[in-house]
Amino acid sequence: MADTIPDSPGDVDAVALLARMQQGDEAAYATCVRIYTGRLLMVARRIVSNEEDARDAVQDGFLAAFKNIGSFEGRAQLGTWLHRIVVNAALGRLRRRQRHPERSIEELLPHFGDDEHQIDPPAPWKDAGDVGLERQESRELVRRSIEKLPEIYRTVLVLRDIEGLDTEETARMLGTATGVIKTRLHRARQALRALLDPYFRQGES
Repeated sequence: MADTIPDSPGDVDAVALLARMQQGDEAAYATCVRIYTGRLLMVARRIVSNEEDARDAVQDGFLAAFKNIGSFEGRAQLGTWLHRIVVNAALGRLRRRQRHPERSIEELLPHFGDDEHQIDPPAPWKDAGDVGLERQESRELVRRSIEKLPEIYRTVLVLRDIEGLDTEETARMLGTATGVIKTRLHRARQALRALLDPYFRQGES
């Protein structure tokens, strides 16, 4: 399940905060940055996998949001609106940065023999309580494995399975067809399972 950006963190009334920002209250802008920066940084990091780019994406997102705050009608929650803006900003950073050679996803997808049977099919995974890793270590393992996916697959996986965007919105943000998103997501999930399989399959430590 995707993390959500809370609309009213702590004791802050997001509706009142929005109204103050739309009236030009500088203290309200500072409060907004303080409240939402931490969670938005987590969102940006998952997309760009680079601390400097993530911080720049959050800064870009806030600047874009504040520039357009007067036209925001509140149809979405403030946190949700900021989330979408930062996702777009992070994707923009991803498109602009220099590309590096990446591992082919074909190496991670199921392989089949001449008889069309899968070679080394995945074994059942251990129950969560028997994994042998602390929860934080498990999350870190999953994070590192996701980062090993080729960028076009990793981005789709993050947007769909972690950020919780639907297929149509993901396709719109990435400028491609929904069918392409579905195919990439399926392949990304298969590859992620292959990366995690040695750690979680039954009968292995």
